[in-house]
Amino acid sequence: MTSEELRKKFVAFFEARGHKKAVSSSLLPDDPSVLLTTAGMQQFKKYFTGELDAEKDFGSRRVLSIQKCFRTGDIDEVGDNTHLTFFEMLGNFSFGPVGSDYPKDFGGGGYFKRSAMHWGYQFIKDELGVAPERIYVTFFKGENGVPRDDEAFKIWQEIGLPADKIIEGSFEDNFWGPTGSEGPCGPTAEIYVDGVEVWNLVFNEYYRHKDGRLEKLANPGIDTGAGFERILATLNGFKSVYETDLFTDLEREELPDNSKRDILPKEIPLRTKRIILDHARAICFLISDDILPSNKDQGYILRRLMRRLIVQEILINEDIAKNKIDFNFSDFKPLLKRVIDKYENNYTELNIDKIFRIYNDENSKFLDAIKKGLKELDKIGNIDAKTAFLLFESFGLPYEVIKELGKEKAKDLKREDFDKEFEKHQEVSRAGAEKKFGGHGLVLDTGELKAGNEEEMKKVTRLHTATHLLHQALRDALGDSVRQMGSDITPERMRFDFAFDRKLTPEEIAKVEKIANEKVAADWPMRFEEMSKDEAEKTGALHFFKAKYPEKVKVYYIAPPDGGLAEAYSKEFCGGPHVSHTGEIGKIKITKEEAVAAGIRRIRAIVE
Repeated sequence: MTSEELRKKFVAFFEARGHKKAVSSSLLPDDPSVLLTTAGMQQFKKYFTGELDAEKDFGSRRVLSIQKCFRTGDIDEVGDNTHLTFFEMLGNFSFGPVGSDYPKDFGGGGYFKRSAMHWGYQFIKDELGVAPERIYVTFFKGENGVPRDDEAFKIWQEIGLPADKIIEGSFEDNFWGPTGSEGPCGPTAEIYVDGVEVWNLVFNEYYRHKDGRLEKLANPGIDTGAGFERILATLNGFKSVYETDLFTDLEREELPDNSKRDILPKEIPLRTKRIILDHARAICFLISDDILPSNKDQGYILRRLMRRLIVQEILINEDIAKNKIDFNFSDFKPLLKRVIDKYENNYTELNIDKIFRIYNDENSKFLDAIKKGLKELDKIGNIDAKTAFLLFESFGLPYEVIKELGKEKAKDLKREDFDKEFEKHQEVSRAGAEKKFGGHGLVLDTGELKAGNEEEMKKVTRLHTATHLLHQALRDALGDSVRQMGSDITPERMRFDFAFDRKLTPEEIAKVEKIANEKVAADWPMRFEEMSKDEAEKTGALHFFKAKYPEKVKVYYIAPPDGGLAEAYSKEFCGGPHVSHTGEIGKIKITKEEAVAAGIRRIRAIVE
């Protein structure tokens, strides 16, 4: 079975049972407690809790999705038969209240265990043609204060599974969730084919709070997940997910004369080939979801994958690794293009021009740094975590390069020790940043301002309010992928850093200035509303996803005199201080635009 055939069968099966297809959410999640989207249910958390209404948003309480996912914990395991970074998850969901359960209702109402279990088994056995003797199932045996799932056991018997095919599972194996620090969760039932778990049915009956306390949900819901690559490999009898067409189709390039050629050398080690294929897929999807290479958060993951991809070329060629010949890396463009060809019909956000531009920029920077770094690596004796981090900080050499090319000198170097050094560095950087007035994604108060006198305080206040206008003006001119990455304000000027993948043109800078100054000239009022963090997020107010906010926040907004928060031009989580009307800001003048790091730009501005 091909990947496209499996996609179509899955969608058709659940659409026939009243499900509406939801578009995959971004790999960059709204949930600040997780780095990347790791599960199909992540975008639906608020539907399970009742904060959002599925009937209103999807036209049904039944939803299906094929969700892009990414798990960072598996990066070092990539290359075996099963581990991936980027993967897709098939899922069908029900958001209560529960209506008629199986087999009565094929409509759009909520359903629970019986429907989910019957349909999951039917899809595997009847639609995918898996013989019953290849299947066994599990249910939750009861642990940690959660009772045994006798209902699930009885339903498996009702479906026709013999007792020796129904296995009890522990809390570790058969209780799922939540994603992030809190959220919906519950006992699970699983379907195995040939000993491989291919379908996980989660019965979201509880809400786990941050303190670990479980509370019953008013309306239980269904969350199922099936790893797309895993189920495809199992159906075809493959030992490895890399044998499916999702990967084999990436290895050959189609030529204009309808012939094909190998993109990757045939003689390279199998593990190396798999790392290259996995990372090429992941890079394309991360970049297309507006993640840019950097030294922190999601950008660090992307940079790590991009540089690890380049490292595979070094490891393939021993002469390069030993610095005996100059660098002459093969071009990965054909491989990246094949990823787009394979997925563009299902993911229209994939942008080949953007991917090429960002990949090439990172590639050229890394190659320059790696030449210098490898020479330094040759001079060093024993390489511990601190030495390795200095190599990373000075030359951009990632852990993988140091570990694999350091060989005997790096034999005692461990990933966890390197990561600890990295975290220590980040803590120092954060502590330094918090001493400044800037990065107003954090909730600030006037006690943090370092103005020398009242006049300086007024100037800083004008400049700070100007950052709100410039932030929105940049998004108006360049698109919603623009995100604030920090700011720094003195009485003389302000600095504003933002995520963007290229230099701004003079015309774009002029446009940003014009938009911001139009709002200054309008002399609109600056107001705020105080509300819960969750309510504030629903307003669409700009904020830092990773910042830790209190439960109550202030949303400062700029709107016409007769408009409220809903009509606001600019709205952000903030603590102040601000002018009362935009006319008090004065004319905003951008004095400089420059690069700070890969994918991060900086503008400097004054007010006159």
